[in-house]
Amino acid sequence: MKVSVQNISLTKFKCDLLVVNIFEKVKKPGGATGVIDDSMENHITKLISSGEIEGKLGEKTLIHTFEGLPACRVVVIGLGKREDFGLDKARVASAAGIRVGKQVKAKKVATIIHGAGFGGFDIADAAQATVEGAILGAYEFDGNKTEKAPHQVKDLVLVEKDRRKVKLIKIGARIGEIVANAENNARDLVNSPSNKVTPTYFAKYAQKMAKAAGLKCTVLDPKKRGMAAIHAIAKGSKEPAKMVVLQTRASTRGPRVALIGKGVTFDAGGISLKPSKKLWEMKIDMAGAAAVAEVMRAISQLKLKKDVIAVIPLTENMPGGGALKPGDVVSSLSGITTEIISTDAEGRMILADAITYAKRLGAKIIVDCATLTGGCITALGETASGIMGNSDKLIEDFKAAAERTGEKVWPLPLFKEYKKYLRSTVADQKNCTEGMGASPSVGGTFLHKFAGNTPWVHLDIAGTANISIAKGYLKKGATGVPVRTLVEFIKS
Repeated sequence: MKVSVQNISLTKFKCDLLVVNIFEKVKKPGGATGVIDDSMENHITKLISSGEIEGKLGEKTLIHTFEGLPACRVVVIGLGKREDFGLDKARVASAAGIRVGKQVKAKKVATIIHGAGFGGFDIADAAQATVEGAILGAYEFDGNKTEKAPHQVKDLVLVEKDRRKVKLIKIGARIGEIVANAENNARDLVNSPSNKVTPTYFAKYAQKMAKAAGLKCTVLDPKKRGMAAIHAIAKGSKEPAKMVVLQTRASTRGPRVALIGKGVTFDAGGISLKPSKKLWEMKIDMAGAAAVAEVMRAISQLKLKKDVIAVIPLTENMPGGGALKPGDVVSSLSGITTEIISTDAEGRMILADAITYAKRLGAKIIVDCATLTGGCITALGETASGIMGNSDKLIEDFKAAAERTGEKVWPLPLFKEYKKYLRSTVADQKNCTEGMGASPSVGGTFLHKFAGNTPWVHLDIAGTANISIAKGYLKKGATGVPVRTLVEFIKS
């Protein structure tokens, strides 16, 4: 979908669908005033009076214009309660509008900018949210289907008659387009089957993406580089493990930030085999890797002059003849040894080597994201990601970024008592507990040992990376979390 900004009155703009909005419990179409003609405004007012239009968030009312406007149709989108309005509501409203466009087979959709002038948000932020909602809401994953999605909107036009606002709108729209497309790319990777997205495939994908985006890409062999924890997980698979490192080429400033994403392209659990129910979903265990790779693309396209690297460990976790076994002791790039209690606690193992390598590359701030624990799903469901770390300031900064993007996070503790859960008599620590609970925090405690004193945040996206029911601007399946939050965090 091509995104553009036009300095023209919507009453004069020809399109297949015009998107306007309205808040709950209003008497007249405030968001449409000055946008539509008097007869259309009167018609919408009557629909409000009759109760057909209530303004609830995401509500859609389609009106055919006949000869009243150059637009063939108008859709009135509900924004919900004015006092509850925020940028994420703007994304929801924009997604609702673009889905109507798909439904009526519109090629060109014009929209007012949802959220402009409300809630203290400037016009650029509102434009960004409007574009993000539209692109994320229009997402379809056709995968290997022989029948593709029947219709996609070709053009989204943000229309503004005030010339003074156009420059800021273009800035916001461009950011929204880049970030949302990156998020959709990540969704494609996560939704794809694991017989396609293998460690080798992902590494080649990263190389191709890096070349197009102007990034430096290095692919390493973990075994040859002494990354014993990653190699141990990979031994049960015929697929060789990879370590992908991405970094910006442009001049940068500020402390080096390392983004680390768990890249288990299929997680069978190893010898500690998972139950067969929903085992097919374990193709999503590389969602963290997909997110950080696409964040690097977005950072480069946005020309952010920040020193950022992505360290992406890639492997399968399979129960082959050479597989790691419960009771084994494994070393790591840092030299720290681990007693294996469950081979299904593999994500923390590969992240441990990635964290150590990021520190060796000079990282001063580390953020890792991983579909790490089922316990995080139990605690927070599909609504929020668990966040923990060794720096209160870093956690607060990340929470602020998440608040702006609508990707909810919730802090979980790293109490010192959790270290006792990982005590081992034969190694420096165990890789997990034996039925003592608190699995998200225990997983974070394991990683903390490798992060040490380097400011570090761990994001457990086990519940948010893939959703079982559609919500807002996201369809069932991969969400792309936390692409938007990571980009916002780097920007700020």
